[in-house]
Amino acid sequence: MTVPRRYVSRTPDPWHDGGMAAPQVIPTESPEIEEVPERDRPWVTIVWNDPVNLMSYVTWVFQKLFGYNKEKAEKLMLDVHQKGKATVSSGARERMEHDASRLHAYGLWATVDQP
Repeated sequence: MTVPRRYVSRTPDPWHDGGMAAPQVIPTESPEIEEVPERDRPWVTIVWNDPVNLMSYVTWVFQKLFGYNKEKAEKLMLDVHQKGKATVSSGARERMEHDASRLHAYGLWATVDQP
């Protein structure tokens, strides 16, 4: 038995009318991430542990070169001794290269990096 044409439903169906439904855009919240351009990120001078220099000497060098008080210089020296390295200064690349060069002149192992 066939259904007479007047009884067939003609409701619009976006999935079966031969066309495609328009895509729906759902707004999403993106986290506010403040990206710092690479050229604006500070560089750091890192002093590495070595088997040669005495802890008292390393403390003295930090005080002499960077003007750190004894407490801060000792904390950095202990980081070098216990953790293997310490960041002793940060800023522009040229300045960090200069700091590393001065540390080398005092016999310390130092590198420049951009974290």
